[in-house]
Amino acid sequence: VLITGETGTGKELVAQAIHEHSTRSAGPFVVLDCASIPGPLAESLLFGHERGAFTGAVERRSGAFQDAHRGTIFLDELGELPPELQPKLLRALAERKVKRVGASTYDAVDVRVIAATRRDLGRFMNTGQFRSDLFFRIAQMRIELPPLRERREDVPLLVQRVCEQIGRSERAADVVDLIMSTLGQHD
Repeated sequence: VLITGETGTGKELVAQAIHEHSTRSAGPFVVLDCASIPGPLAESLLFGHERGAFTGAVERRSGAFQDAHRGTIFLDELGELPPELQPKLLRALAERKVKRVGASTYDAVDVRVIAATRRDLGRFMNTGQFRSDLFFRIAQMRIELPPLRERREDVPLLVQRVCEQIGRSERAADVVDLIMSTLGQHD
């Protein structure tokens, strides 16, 4: 599944809802923000690494794909994934296997992949910044989220969810009132 839309439209909430209402809901929901991964560590964060695979690899570690086994991996901001990792991600999706950095064998993984981006991946494909075969593998189902300014009725739900996530549920009503009064001034 590929979820597209502007920043702040609730792409991660849609991904969580897909996971929570699926047969994989008992499994993990693992989020990997592709925009925040440092290039040299990206492969290790996705697929894991063996002890001694690189400086600082003092123990064997699983990657996001293995952590999401029998659940869902959410690749946020997929358009930011370093180009050198795109073929490896494509292979993992096609074969349902991953190889840790420094390993000689592949491990099977059973994951649902949901990706999100604010980027125009079609334009990125045309300029060679994103692989078309990876796009078509990931975008078997597409969900386009309209901007929040076009769905004001969703604001209270999103505010409630954010307040819950930061442990301030009791503030949700005040924040909603403030936001809605500000939006009302701009109609």
